Amino acid sequence: MERISEDELIQIRRELHQIPELGLEEEKTSTYLLENIRALPQDRLIIKVQDTAIIVTVKGNNSSKTLAWRTDIDALPILEKTDLPFQSTHEGVMHACGHDFHMTIALGLLKNVVYAELKNDVVFFFQPAEENKSGAKIYTDNHFLDVKMIDEIYGLHVSPTLPVGSVSTRVGTLFAGDCGFSARFYGKESHAALPHEGNDMIVAVSSFIQQIQTIVSRNVNPMDSAVITFGQLNAGVASNVLPGYADLTGTIRTLTHEVTDLVVQRVKDIVKGIEVTYQCKVEIDFNQLGYVPVVNDKDTTTKLMDFFNEQQDMVVEIATPLMTAEDFGYLLKQIPGTMFWLGVDSQYGLHHPSFNPNESALIKAVTLMTDYFISQD
Repeated sequence: MERISEDELIQIRRELHQIPELGLEEEKTSTYLLENIRALPQDRLIIKVQDTAIIVTVKGNNSSKTLAWRTDIDALPILEKTDLPFQSTHEGVMHACGHDFHMTIALGLLKNVVYAELKNDVVFFFQPAEENKSGAKIYTDNHFLDVKMIDEIYGLHVSPTLPVGSVSTRVGTLFAGDCGFSARFYGKESHAALPHEGNDMIVAVSSFIQQIQTIVSRNVNPMDSAVITFGQLNAGVASNVLPGYADLTGTIRTLTHEVTDLVVQRVKDIVKGIEVTYQCKVEIDFNQLGYVPVVNDKDTTTKLMDFFNEQQDMVVEIATPLMTAEDFGYLLKQIPGTMFWLGVDSQYGLHHPSFNPNESALIKAVTLMTDYFISQD
């Protein structure tokens, strides 16, 4: 059986591009994927479905380990402005992060290995809700994806800034972890003319914000990285009333699990000081979901990069860590593996309404990873 063609891949990508859906709502997408999967010979496949998530296991001929490939399947709440003949038919939703590319590559890779002389078992995880609800955490915590059965896991993300078909990755952290938090400040309301009768939560939360900024400058090693951002602040109902309540939300982004733990602990310490200083009560919640740092395993990444470098006409770059987040990190925290960038050379960046990756990258990625999986002993 011949391998999947470039024309087939482009057709799949364009059909998927027209039916983008938000996280945990990927009904049409999941149906489309299953139709393609069930069109393949079933004698070597084991298919599991839960909600919109799909796991397909391809049985190897003499397996000594289980490899895995993960692809995300959700889209973004963005109104598409590409004017392409195959643009989104779901108004206000778009594959602006390239997940249509990711799914197409996964389907192409799946088809190729089904027909190949494959030694090891290969698991394909079509994962919902990468963008905002961490499908990686949802479907591993409920054991739909059995991480104990997988020896190595791989995945990619399209990069609009890299040349078509080139790859970029690194040992260690590729993407940051993102830990959201929300804080609620409870004091005592009073008239502006009688400030001594109240506890002003605008003053308290302002002090909190200023003290938090010292964590990065004075607690985090200058050779490490952390970013603390406050995105929302709400307090007060009138200009002449001291507010007795304020709420604040933000995010903490770090490149290692250890720095995340350090920053979270320092935030908690500062909260205790604010409560004493301003005679108030502060409730704070942290929610990292599955967006922990994406930390590539040394052995799998070295092996994969060596393979890339052996290929003819391949452009391979060492990636620079970014503060963007990806829930693939939750999988890598439990399974050795690697994520890499795939160049798609788009004029517009990720999450842009005019994002339009170069489709010639599809066949390059499928061919590359097919050869890699077949080569594994």
